Amino acid sequence: VALYKSVPTRLLSRAWGRLNGRPLTRVALPHWLRRPVYSLYIWTFGVNMKEAAVEDLHHYRNLSEFFRRKLKPQARPVCGLHSVISPSDGKILNFGQVKNCEVEQVKGVTYSLESFLGPRTSTDDLSFPPAPPCGSFRNQLVTREGNELYHCVIYLAPGDYHCFHSPTDWTVSHRRHFPGSLMSVNPGMARWIKELFCHNERVVLTGDWKHGFFSLTAVGATNVGSIRIYFDRDLHTNSPRYSKGSYNDFSFVTHTNKEGIPMRKGEHLGEFNLGSTIVLIFEAPKDFNFKLKAGQKIRFGEALGSL
Repeated sequence: VALYKSVPTRLLSRAWGRLNGRPLTRVALPHWLRRPVYSLYIWTFGVNMKEAAVEDLHHYRNLSEFFRRKLKPQARPVCGLHSVISPSDGKILNFGQVKNCEVEQVKGVTYSLESFLGPRTSTDDLSFPPAPPCGSFRNQLVTREGNELYHCVIYLAPGDYHCFHSPTDWTVSHRRHFPGSLMSVNPGMARWIKELFCHNERVVLTGDWKHGFFSLTAVGATNVGSIRIYFDRDLHTNSPRYSKGSYNDFSFVTHTNKEGIPMRKGEHLGEFNLGSTIVLIFEAPKDFNFKLKAGQKIRFGEALGSL
């Protein structure tokens, strides 16, 4: 584990991003090479190209474009019966109530909720509501009496659809970007490295929904040279100007926009390069029920849970 942590994953991922992701530096695969390269990838990771908006492999100039391929309309119908849907394709690693300010990344391996989300801001920020100074970090997030704090972890494999969407109707008021490592987040590695999600680069979006606090965190991974949030043009991930161990905040609440960014359930929110993880942490009444099983495969638009 110590040897793996010493690998310069940020530098390697940045180099990958320059070759495949950034418009000014990315390298296009020769036209004749695209079909054999992508066909090998499709076979290795079980990609279903019949769902892709563009099935012609020659259309994708590099692997990054192929990873971020769009789907055909109605390929992922959004469930209207449940209040929270899966924001992406992936595998359910863990879900349930947050207890003792610890969240499980995989079964039996936990990380600190405060380390993951970062400390409360001292400004008047809607994403971190007021709380008693002596309360635990969990109690600082739960805004309504009788509510509980819940979490759900979704792992996106390399063959999955790599865009992610809004899991519910909510308002995004704050973004916190943590520069960090870009270690693999596959379940096997998550079992070995405690607080892996806290070490890795991530983008935390916080706000509120009809039941109180709501957050979605996009966790970076090896070769994820960019985490893109469509409405946030100021976000630049895996950049050399940011050092690990720091974080930077941005508020979407301004004098002209006092509410933030409203998101509708199923609306496009952002995208990854290659595979990664999404973590939902939110407040809900005690009778909130997940419609899930640990380890199950899920697709964007399918139900996560409801009241």
